[in-house]
Amino acid sequence: MRPISRKLEKLGFDQFFLDHVAPERLETFEIARVFAVHKDSYAVSDGEHELQAELVGKLMYAAASPLDYPAVGDWVRVNFFDDHTFAIIHEVLPRKSLLKRKTPGKKIEFQLIAANIDVAFIVQSVDHNFNRNRLERYLVMINEGNIQPVVLLSKSDLLASEEIAARIAEIKNVMPDLSVLAFSNKNESGLNNIEALLRSKMTYCLLGSSGVGKTTLLNNLVGEARFETKTVRDKDGKGRHATTARQLIMIDGGAMVIDTPGMRELGNFAVQTGLDETFAEIALLSQQCQFNDCTHVNEKGCAVLAALAEGRLSGQRYDNYIKMSRESVYHEMSYLEKRQKDRQFGKLIKSVMKHKKNRR
Repeated sequence: MRPISRKLEKLGFDQFFLDHVAPERLETFEIARVFAVHKDSYAVSDGEHELQAELVGKLMYAAASPLDYPAVGDWVRVNFFDDHTFAIIHEVLPRKSLLKRKTPGKKIEFQLIAANIDVAFIVQSVDHNFNRNRLERYLVMINEGNIQPVVLLSKSDLLASEEIAARIAEIKNVMPDLSVLAFSNKNESGLNNIEALLRSKMTYCLLGSSGVGKTTLLNNLVGEARFETKTVRDKDGKGRHATTARQLIMIDGGAMVIDTPGMRELGNFAVQTGLDETFAEIALLSQQCQFNDCTHVNEKGCAVLAALAEGRLSGQRYDNYIKMSRESVYHEMSYLEKRQKDRQFGKLIKSVMKHKKNRR
């Protein structure tokens, strides 16, 4: 068994990643982790040096979709230059986990959020930001990415303890296995419970809308006001972006946290596994449906509709499940159609270039 470099091990490199690197490739390349993604460049670290990096042209040319580009948290094969002040990225190593969503707006494409995350913290404030439908959308994305979810309810100082307990019970009633913690950045209550979750060499991610306190929480975890924060708007309580780029931050004790900008749009597609894990009760009921391809909308012998009619299934949960299922199918069909058109266009270009070459 090949040994794992201690400098990489402290960044989370383990046997899973080592098993996906051919020994001969380590003779000419080194391994680094992506700490930040900028418009045309990356920040990477090998555990000793943090430096700027760019993609090799071959990697850019071969990329079939945004999923083929490095994301924050990715492990990459690199060449270092100029005394470890610059690097060229040649390959993205296979990922243990991946957070992705549909690109905001009408464009049907994947957008990378972060890779190789162990635990994702979904942050929602207990005031008007709390939204169970949005929470379920985050959970679908996280479960699809093979990541452990934890819900953090911020601004607990705004409500009485009884109201906080009722909000937690509301979540646990439909998702009993989900970990839910309340905390306050203002009076620091509950922060010790979050800190207790952080483990050395593990990677965590903060997800949630703008203004829920993600960046302030990160400042509390690092022990200083290192990152800029912004207040919410008084007129509607909506947050303003403080975090503008995804980045991986080392915490005292060896844990790593990825901060992300607030997300106003959470579109998903190709997320059947995430849907089944998030809506486990519906997935279980669907096994009893009369037809294997039941859509749970109007079919006879549908166990899901029967449970809904009898009050054994929450109407809110059912509606959100059906809405996300339809969105996922629609976006996936549009994405596959787009990829097919891209391939046909690529074949046309190759045919034209070949014809020109033969005429010379």
